[in-house]
Amino acid sequence: MKVCALILSIASAAASYAAPMTKAEREHLIAHLEMTQSWIVDETARLSRAHLLYHPTAEQWSVIDVLEHLNLAEPIYWNQFKDAMKAAPSDKKHPVTDEMVLWYGIDRTERQKTEARKVPNSRSADIKARLDAFRKLHAEILDYVRSSDQDLRSHIIESEGCDMYQWLLMISTHDQRHILQIREIKSSSGFPKA
Repeated sequence: MKVCALILSIASAAASYAAPMTKAEREHLIAHLEMTQSWIVDETARLSRAHLLYHPTAEQWSVIDVLEHLNLAEPIYWNQFKDAMKAAPSDKKHPVTDEMVLWYGIDRTERQKTEARKVPNSRSADIKARLDAFRKLHAEILDYVRSSDQDLRSHIIESEGCDMYQWLLMISTHDQRHILQIREIKSSSGFPKA
């Protein structure tokens, strides 16, 4: 009788196990991460110190503030991902779709205030250090995405309502939101000419 219970338990666990990323999912995620990384580098290339430190208004961030925010926020998101992957898989349905996560990256009509630990506060204009930290984290995430065979869809962040594939995509779409913010800063009327 115990053997039957064990077999039933193993079968049940196997049924709840979802497959690793599909080839298309992996390729999409890699492409998005690579795209946002190159955009960050392109948008900040050849900016002077005056450009980096320019604030359109007293309340708005500068380009270097945006980069510092990415350096503060994204390691937090990456750690949340790693913590969620340690938890047991879940068969719970989550309300967020991949399309909603992608839309988050391009829709800046709804502005959000970030939590205090993600607010830039250094007044350093060391763009090399900011970009090096950004690239280092992206390299770690990309290495994981390229090689992982873990089941990302059955691990979720309950408070966010999304699975771990979507959470990795969200890290990249978070970059995209801030790339658009950098473009807004650069197109503001007071942005320094040189």
